[in-house]
Amino acid sequence: MNRIAGIAAASLRRSAATKCTAPSSASSSASLSLSVRSASVASTTTRSYSATASSSSPEWHGTTILCVRKDGKVCMMGDGQVSMGPVVVKPNAKKIRRILPKTSAANRPAGEEGDKDEKGGTIVGFAGSTADAFTLLERLEGKLDEHPGQLARSCVELAKGWRTDKYLRRLEASLLVADETVSLEITGNGDVLESHDGVLGVGSGSNYAIAAARALVDVEGMSAEDVCRKAMTIASDMCVYTNSNYMVEVMDTADGEKKEEDDE
Repeated sequence: MNRIAGIAAASLRRSAATKCTAPSSASSSASLSLSVRSASVASTTTRSYSATASSSSPEWHGTTILCVRKDGKVCMMGDGQVSMGPVVVKPNAKKIRRILPKTSAANRPAGEEGDKDEKGGTIVGFAGSTADAFTLLERLEGKLDEHPGQLARSCVELAKGWRTDKYLRRLEASLLVADETVSLEITGNGDVLESHDGVLGVGSGSNYAIAAARALVDVEGMSAEDVCRKAMTIASDMCVYTNSNYMVEVMDTADGEKKEEDDE
């Protein structure tokens, strides 16, 4: 009887131990499943965030635009290369335009005489998608017609519309604009930037061009065009999306015209 009672007691102890460990095992399995699921969700979220971040950061390939103000002159220079991936699509694209006021000879009716050496207006250079840049160029021209002679105000109005309009905000381009008084950069983030040293640049090789121009702008004997040309040469040697097919626009600044009048 004692032996039978001992066997029964041992069986009861084994049964109780099994019941105690079963919930612990189930809890461990649930915890492991939850951990795997959380890791999967975190990995998916990270991949989704990385994809969104990479797709929302534009890369300006295919151009370098540089603007320099020095000694009464403002010079804007741009290369002519357009690239599609590793392929050069066009080597001589025109990425700089001069917007003339409505009273200029370019906008005067046929047969009406004007000054043949007429200058002034606004110089515009663009980087990014060509279609987007021309859309913004047309908008800027409209703003300049609304606010003649007020480049800063026109640029602010353009940036405001570019940032708030649900169609314009998708345009991927950057603009450099300059007239006789000021040089500005306009971005799709709603920024209107004026340089502290008279040097501005946009495009894939702009960092090289800006660095070179800032090093050369204080060199005596070099004009604004000389500084631009040397800096663009350095940028074209370093940036594979920039060539040496330059287009140049030069304009007298208000300070330069005043200095000439004083000298006379």
